[in-house]
Amino acid sequence: MAISVGGAGGDEKPMSDIHTPPLVDVMPGLLIIFLIAVPAPPQPIEKLRVPIMVSQESKDKVENLLLTVSTSDDAGRSAGDPGFEGASRNGECRIYFNNITPVNSAELRDMAYKRLDNIVKREGGAEALKANPDKVPQVHIRGDVNAPWRCIAGAIYNVQISGYPTVGFISNPVDPRG
Repeated sequence: MAISVGGAGGDEKPMSDIHTPPLVDVMPGLLIIFLIAVPAPPQPIEKLRVPIMVSQESKDKVENLLLTVSTSDDAGRSAGDPGFEGASRNGECRIYFNNITPVNSAELRDMAYKRLDNIVKREGGAEALKANPDKVPQVHIRGDVNAPWRCIAGAIYNVQISGYPTVGFISNPVDPRG
């Protein structure tokens, strides 16, 4: 323990040293409190089960961008290649622009930005689209059931960075009667 003993003379100055032992004593206690207070996730994200819901058919516009997200199979083949065995969780992400053109992340960003920019210019600018929000294009993503979330999230990120404000998902219709 350190003790500050005043020096000789009558010159009184404020002490500028911080006494750290109380701080060191409090920190482990705070650490334990915060470790207990932070809740642990109830289940890992891989076990997340999304409910199947009855959905309504959307009014599709020509301006909407359709993306299909899948992965390569275990042998590295893409959908449409001969011998494709289905998407693999460990495969490489495959994104198809307007369901036809395979693109990587940079190409998706560029193509989506150029497409949206052309639509905005054709409609008379951003102010014209703000006045009529029904004309704002959306992105519809059709994801393979086996495509990992990293592929879907990457596609969402790239189209939102390009300026698309609304991203939705396309699913297969479910009969509400079972």
